[in-house]
Amino acid sequence: MYKKILLPTDGSDYAEQEVDRASKLLADDGEIIIVSVAGKITSTAFQSRRKVRKINERMKKEANESVAKMEKLFDDSVNVKTIVETGFAAEKINEVAEREGADLIVIASSGKSGLHRFILGSVTEKVLKTADIDVLLVHND
Repeated sequence: MYKKILLPTDGSDYAEQEVDRASKLLADDGEIIIVSVAGKITSTAFQSRRKVRKINERMKKEANESVAKMEKLFDDSVNVKTIVETGFAAEKINEVAEREGADLIVIASSGKSGLHRFILGSVTEKVLKTADIDVLLVHND
């Protein structure tokens, strides 16, 4: 059983499937830490600062909604903490895991492959390769 389990979420249905796995692995006095990472863009010659600020605000709002949505899936008896970060997802997930003293990261695979995965990159793959703690990959079709 694990005392602190980190659950990254992007708000997708795949991430919700992590809840069942994490609940089974959590010690009775353990803690679930839900984290969502909002991206951040900078202004360019093609976008105004105002437009970029609105995009960043929207991404932060979506990240907050994602953690709130996942938090509701846990029973009230489970100790849950939510965190929203801004930056590169895999990097921030590992930073939060270290800072919070997590024992395990439970992360979903989106099931993307081929060109789509190549273009978007894979946060899950980067977390798997760079995490200093155990990572449970929840495979989704």
